[in-house]
Amino acid sequence: MGVERRRLRIGGTVQGVGFRPFVYRTAVARGLSGSVRNLGDAGVEVLIEGEVEALDSFLSALDEPPPLARIDSISVEVLPPTGEAGFSIVGSSDEGKRGGAIPPDTAICDRCVADVLGDSRYHGYWATSCTNCGPRFTVIESLPYDRPRTSMRDFPMCDACKAEYTDPSDRRYHAQTIACPECGPILTFDGSPERAIERAIEALLAGRIVAIKGIGGTHLACDATDEDAVQRLRERLSRPTQPFALMAADESMIRGFAAFDQDELRLLRSPQRPIVVLRRTGSVLSAGIAPGLHTVGVILPYSGFHYLLFAGFDRPLVMTSANLHDRPMLIENRSIEERLAGIADHLLLHDRRIVARCDDSVVRKSAGRFVFIRRSRGYVPEGLEVDLGDEPILALGPETGLTFALYADGRVTPSQHIGSVDNLETYGFLLEAIDHLRSLLGIPDPKIVACDLHPRFMTSRLAAEMADGSSARLVPVQHHVAHLLSVIGEAGIDSAVGIVLDGYGYGLDGTAWGGEIIAASGGRIERVGALSPIRLPGGDLATRYPLRVAAALLAAGGTPQGQIERYLAERGLPKDEIRVVLTQLERGLNAPYTTSAGRFLDAVAAWLGICRERTYEGEPAMRLEAAASSGTPVEIDVPIAVRGGLRLIDVVSVFSALIKLDKGMSRADVAATAQDALARGTAGAAIAAARERGIRTVAFTGGVAYNDAIASRIRQEVEAAGLGFIMNERVPCGDGGVAFGQAVFAGMDWEVLEAGRDVANPEDSGPDE
Repeated sequence: MGVERRRLRIGGTVQGVGFRPFVYRTAVARGLSGSVRNLGDAGVEVLIEGEVEALDSFLSALDEPPPLARIDSISVEVLPPTGEAGFSIVGSSDEGKRGGAIPPDTAICDRCVADVLGDSRYHGYWATSCTNCGPRFTVIESLPYDRPRTSMRDFPMCDACKAEYTDPSDRRYHAQTIACPECGPILTFDGSPERAIERAIEALLAGRIVAIKGIGGTHLACDATDEDAVQRLRERLSRPTQPFALMAADESMIRGFAAFDQDELRLLRSPQRPIVVLRRTGSVLSAGIAPGLHTVGVILPYSGFHYLLFAGFDRPLVMTSANLHDRPMLIENRSIEERLAGIADHLLLHDRRIVARCDDSVVRKSAGRFVFIRRSRGYVPEGLEVDLGDEPILALGPETGLTFALYADGRVTPSQHIGSVDNLETYGFLLEAIDHLRSLLGIPDPKIVACDLHPRFMTSRLAAEMADGSSARLVPVQHHVAHLLSVIGEAGIDSAVGIVLDGYGYGLDGTAWGGEIIAASGGRIERVGALSPIRLPGGDLATRYPLRVAAALLAAGGTPQGQIERYLAERGLPKDEIRVVLTQLERGLNAPYTTSAGRFLDAVAAWLGICRERTYEGEPAMRLEAAASSGTPVEIDVPIAVRGGLRLIDVVSVFSALIKLDKGMSRADVAATAQDALARGTAGAAIAAARERGIRTVAFTGGVAYNDAIASRIRQEVEAAGLGFIMNERVPCGDGGVAFGQAVFAGMDWEVLEAGRDVANPEDSGPDE
């Protein structure tokens, strides 16, 4: 068939994952000549020459790349043969168009674990890795991905590492993070490298708190079975009840305190190694690990030093992010020493620079599928393929719990978890992360900047400044519309009715939304339903103290004022505060309306005595879910009225029914009934709206979608009605997925129709359904 020379340009996740050595071995095995090199856009160029049959076999072999590689595209150009002999890996080039993908960090592989724990030259070395594992995103400074462009450039290879790095038969061939005890980053305990791991183990066994600098940030660790250690950590961090994540040595250790199925186990063991939220069992853990919750977040070791710690520690460890309240995770040694003084008793640090902060990812099962609570290490910066046109887009997300997203060339890349951008430190982290990811992806100045509709968010102001400075188009996107489009964009569909339930989002009418039914079809978006509006006496105070919301529900249901006073007093609200709350409700002073599902669930939690003060985001609703997990719901009536063109789910009537049930049912059963009623009501409104419009799919998203009981009941109702049911599975259901939805909105020119009339006005009403 003759001899040909071909130039292949390969796009996808093909740098930093052992792809060039794979190409080398594949070519040599077929007697082909040529070369392979990295390009400056995260792609790879292959020049390959030989018999046509061997070339075709080579191309077929690319269908099974190394485990961490992913090929998205291959272009082939036929060239005249040159007679070149031999095949080689050549120096990287800065040439290339955009379109490559940066690999995420992955857990240490089994073979490297064996090297660390076994009798190899890597024995006991914390930073052992190969082409199939280890840090990537958190060490890459620029492309192409070569050691001089990573934070590993600070550690010249010793002769032994250089020999493996240049040996095509070795699995560390061109492994950019290769390092050993002779030449790699050094681990220290309280400033000394002597017996660092052993001393850390001794401190943990003694009940001490140890700060551990890891791959993408720093954790605070202590013995998860030691009640005193856990409570000291809570006091020092001022986190009285926020759940702590745990690290366990293996699945056998997890079985001592949590239950898991095979799907959860596969995820726990996966190279991405996220925190997986599991159902708590047994009593081996400190009671202070996750107060009031029926679940616990668990992660398996993902770095050499984790395995080394558990070689001498036989209990689960608290492994919580070492960041101060609403501040970014600490990554620089000096900052760690200064900011954690008085919090950590000891410091286990290393001297490798972390280029990009990257928290642990968090995943849980909801309605039978895995959903992201936080999408970060192990997944970022993988992108989602979606065609949003030709113009680069930057979507900045909301203000709390955010990620941002970048779009170019048919791919949206969500960032790592940023956090709450309501302070200068996190704001600076956001700007730094945008610059870094844009640089890695080679994305030019955005032509479109999308943001939340809320005019006072720092991200909204930043978007306006960026758009003005680069003559880009500014696109504000309503919060719940962005939530819905995040699901639609993931699924690759063009129509759905969305149930969007969360705590708060700035509505199209300027009020606080949070329990919405939104239809998207034919390029148009329309709010078609909501929870009935209730007042929030005291505004943000009602969010922190949800008995205020319970008072609003009682007042809206016609409960006499004297009875409301008695109810609130019995539940611990001070008399002076009760008078203020009732005055606010009576006069409408500092008592804005909201349709928030989160506030309704919070009110039920407060009424039942499950949680009367919120100390972290979502706490009352999460505790309500925990209480409901042992209960059995009863089916109560959920009235739905048509008012102002919207279907309104009457949560006031539902709350009144729950009060009656509370007199004769267990708290667990009432909690389960409240969740069930919310699920049935919103599902019913969405199903009716979908049937009216001929839409075949119902989507569920927003922070409440993490509640498995609510999500499962909505799915049951939707599928029983013969409709399709979808949720977010590739970006978070919560605010971490909003930026992706903003990008989808901005790139596809959706039209938002006028929202319903003033639904807070009871005179603007229609017939009940």
